[in-house]
Formats: sequence, structure tokens, C-alpha cells
Amino acid sequence: MLAEQRARAILQQLSQHQTVSVTDLCQMTGASEATIRRDLNALARQGRLVKVHGGATSLEEEEFLAREPDLATKQRYAREKERIARHAAALVGDDDVVFLDTGTTMLHMAEHLKGSSALFVTSSIDLAARLTEHSLHVYVLGGALKVGTVDIVGAEALDALRRYNFTKVFLGTSGISVSQGFTTPDPEAAALKFLAASRAQTVYMLADSSKFGRVTAATILPLEAAQIITDRLPDRKYLDCTDVITV
Repeated sequence: MLAEQRARAILQQLSQHQTVSVTDLCQMTGASEATIRRDLNALARQGRLVKVHGGATSLEEEEFLAREPDLATKQRYAREKERIARHAAALVGDDDVVFLDTGTTMLHMAEHLKGSSALFVTSSIDLAARLTEHSLHVYVLGGALKVGTVDIVGAEALDALRRYNFTKVFLGTSGISVSQGFTTPDPEAAALKFLAASRAQTVYMLADSSKFGRVTAATILPLEAAQIITDRLPDRKYLDCTDVITV
């Protein structure tokens, strides 16, 4: 089978099943794994599919968000965020050094950390105040306050973050996409989240199911760099990229 014929066959399989594996494509076309992987790489470069571990998925119908959802939209998923936060808090041990990101899910999480002996670091003044109300051991990064919030960003915050090593990092995201990874509208926030993740043994992304299939301006991490904790998984194709914990 010629390369053009294999490409048509691969795309036809994707249109029917949304995901394909290298093994199945080898059986279907009679080509070797190396040949199929080259075909998938070529089609991915052309923007006709998304290459994942062991195969490929069809292109997502993605919603692009230019800015953060408003407060009313965020509050719409309060019950889901509460479930996610409760599960995430249960993962924190007394010997952990933990980075907690900004966002409403992290504020929910603080309520389930009472009595913890872990050390917490955050870039959210609101979250730090909530944690200290529970007599927890908290450090706040220094830096510039983000306009419209009391979250800390900028070069000074990045410098402060480099002093820490974390056993666990809990991050928030505005979008989850197979092709673009975890994204947020604010490039400064993306830089802070990326650096925190790079200094962690384990990274968890806390995201309600509305975040799947969305893309915003700045990529934080590829999907394989963090485990997702969510209330519902809209599509099993994300399991080809990372571990997903559904609560």
C-alpha cells in the first residue's frame, strides 16, 4: 500500500472511531510499526490528526477562550469543584511540601486541609489567608499583584519559587486539549505554573469537566506532565495522554 493510500486509510479510521492504535493500523495496512509511526508523524505535522502515545486521535472541536470566564461562570461548577478539592486534599500527607495554585478549587481545598502538618507554598493571598485561619504552615511568594485579583505573578515570584522543591503540586487550568495541553489565558500565570510543576515530584491538575476541549492563549504543560483530577471525563481519548482520576 502506498503512503497516500495509507494516509487515506488512517484518516478514514479516525473519522469513524476518533482514535486509532499503531497495532490496529499495522494489521489493517500490512505496514510495519516504524512505517505507521512515520505516517502518523507526517499527518500530525500537516495538522490532520493528533499524535498520542501508541496511536493517534482525531482533531478536537475546540472552543478558544480569549479571557478567563467570569465569576458567575466559575461558580456554576461549585459542587464539582468541591468534590475535586476534597479528593485532592486527601492526597496531602503530613510530610509533604506542597505548592497550591490560585483559583476557586484551591480555596475549596483549603477547607479540607485542617490539621495538616504539611508545608504549603502559594501565590494566592486569598488562599494563604484561608490556610492560616486553619493554623497551617504557609509561605507566600513575593512579586507583583495581578490586576483584578490578589494573585502574585512576575519575575520576583518566579525567583522566589526557584528556592523550593515540592513533593506535590496542585494546579488549576482554564483549558484541556490533546493538541495544546493545559492552557490559561495569562502568560505570566502559565510561567509560574510551569515552573512550579518543574520543581515537583508529582503534579496534579484540578479541573472540572467544563475545561475539556477548551484552549486559551498560553500553554502551561503538555497533558502527560500532570495527572488530572476531575468530576467527569467527557472523552476517553484523554486517557491516551495521562492518568485521569474521576471523583
